[in-house]
Amino acid sequence: MKTVEKAMKGMEFIKGEVYKEFAQSDADEIWKNATDKLEKIMADHANLPKGVAAHTDRAIFPSAAIYLSMKEKDADKAFEVMRVAMKNRSEQSGASLARTAKFPGFTRFFLAMWGPVARKSFGEASGFKNVFYPKKKGEFCMDITQCPYHTYLTELGCPEINKLFCDNDIYSYGNIPGLEFIRTKTIGNGDELCDFRLRLK
Repeated sequence: MKTVEKAMKGMEFIKGEVYKEFAQSDADEIWKNATDKLEKIMADHANLPKGVAAHTDRAIFPSAAIYLSMKEKDADKAFEVMRVAMKNRSEQSGASLARTAKFPGFTRFFLAMWGPVARKSFGEASGFKNVFYPKKKGEFCMDITQCPYHTYLTELGCPEINKLFCDNDIYSYGNIPGLEFIRTKTIGNGDELCDFRLRLK
């Protein structure tokens, strides 16, 4: 239960939007139902590898539980609450990165660390399948051909919010001074892969 409580606490940024858009009694019910759903989802997926669980327990499962609970009240409002909350959170992250990028050398450091970070956090041990392209100066390129966000959100019956996680990358990495974020396809939008590119301007 502690894992469930920790995961729901990490969703406070969505909770604020839930209570903003729904009546108090409905919001209370949504949050309780979401906690109950999450407890069951986590129990059903208790033996996931550690790398996969880093994504499911922190983001995928609690987001799905909250969204599905809201959807029982109002499907359209549920999607919009998720969209706004996730966009706001990612824009804050992006703004923080943009401020940090003003320090000399940060942009090159950020780009250089993406290879090791991607292989550790977005590799096969974490439920992804990737194509990592040969390293080029001033550029990081990979394709994601299998994604646990797509896998588990589809399994849980809410594949439509997958695209919101894809959009997070745009808000987080799309406005870093001196760095260009390029992506033309995402699995969350129905494409066969996500092409992920970071390039020094």
